[in-house]
Amino acid sequence: MAKKEVDDRFKKFGTVSFTAITKTNDFISHLEDGKIMGTKCKECEAVYFPPRSDCFKCLNSNMEWFEVTGTGKLLSFSELQYGPVGFEKDLPYIIAILDYGFHKVFGRISDDIPYDGLKVGMELQTVPNTLSNGQLNYVFKQP
Repeated sequence: MAKKEVDDRFKKFGTVSFTAITKTNDFISHLEDGKIMGTKCKECEAVYFPPRSDCFKCLNSNMEWFEVTGTGKLLSFSELQYGPVGFEKDLPYIIAILDYGFHKVFGRISDDIPYDGLKVGMELQTVPNTLSNGQLNYVFKQP
């Protein structure tokens, strides 16, 4: 019997990877290619970021990838002084939500933007980022 190879690309994501195996491992390959990708259900057109492989609205698995491009408007942000396990060395850091119109993206503000330089409504873009330990994530930067 042939041994099945495990697709564990997701272990490359973020400061702490809670799982190495997911049905959306292509997200990591897209990050490695410099792209931020979400998914869209081909049946009901529900849009997901972070990407999902199964639509919770119509329970279908017929999904397609779409690229997060352009700029989004900053909806909300907060500076964290306490973080979950594994993020203690990153503190303080800023989390935020960007509105791209037909979808929203939750993530971190780039370290090169100070807290007092942020304003609700300002335009930012979502870009791939490589952490000091080689892990991948994405951050919000000024265009």
